[in-house]
Amino acid sequence: MLKPLHLLTLKAVVHSASFALAARDLGYTASAISQQISALEKETGLVLFEREAHGIRPTAAAHRLVYLSTHVLAAMEDLDHHVQELATGATGRLRLGSFPTADVRLVPAALSALVESHPRARIQLEEGEPEELITALSHGDLDVALVFEYGLSPRQWPDGLTCHQLLREDLVLLRARDSGLGAQLPQLAGARWITSREDTAGARSFVRLCAAAGFEAAVAFRSNNYAVVRELVSAGLGVAVVPALGHVPGDGIEATRVTQRSAHRTVMALHRSENSNPLLPAVIRCLRRAVPDGEPYVHPACEE
Repeated sequence: MLKPLHLLTLKAVVHSASFALAARDLGYTASAISQQISALEKETGLVLFEREAHGIRPTAAAHRLVYLSTHVLAAMEDLDHHVQELATGATGRLRLGSFPTADVRLVPAALSALVESHPRARIQLEEGEPEELITALSHGDLDVALVFEYGLSPRQWPDGLTCHQLLREDLVLLRARDSGLGAQLPQLAGARWITSREDTAGARSFVRLCAAAGFEAAVAFRSNNYAVVRELVSAGLGVAVVPALGHVPGDGIEATRVTQRSAHRTVMALHRSENSNPLLPAVIRCLRRAVPDGEPYVHPACEE
């Protein structure tokens, strides 16, 4: 099979009619150029140059081979350009998985910045709970997963994953405005509560939070959709504890920071440690910039 390098060398020598000038233009020695031409003649069985006393003369076969290789070399140059773009992430693909709250509060700004800096890259977004996202990440179906961990319901992530800390958010107590209810958990032992689905990290954290405050909550409604939780609270149907990202200040609701120990949720981005996708640094950078202003909390297992 003909080597593109040899064809490029032939083109340069034919154009300059000199091994020495072609060597200067290509950055080789004249000896190296001569060896490449000899190898090409051997591969093709063609005589490409007539050696004369004062130089060389391209043969008709050399001119014809340069002509025939023009489109091939142009395609190779185009391929090289595309490879460079893939290597820098300019035209690559990134698959991001995220949980619903982050999809509302973090992901739009991050993806907007990523698309602006890499307009020809293909960005895909999948939504799910942390367990689902970690499975997809481990199977190679995602490049990055946004996940969370409650301070009162810590998690162990699988080996082989790199963790990037994004933020630590407070937990906030929501109650209807003018409800007359207390602003701290111990004052709400007899209240009607709204919380996450059973067997979720949010629900487990809530149970432990109430236990630390000395009571077992009477849960009336459950939803993993914080927009639904806020509407139920606003309608006076109960009180709730949600992560800060899950609360959008508005009329009808009073919000108070929960002060109990470990009353927080940590949001982080995970990816496989061996993943070499060139878009990874860019998406992590964009996610960090999308984080609302505030003091970041650095998880011991995560990278700053």
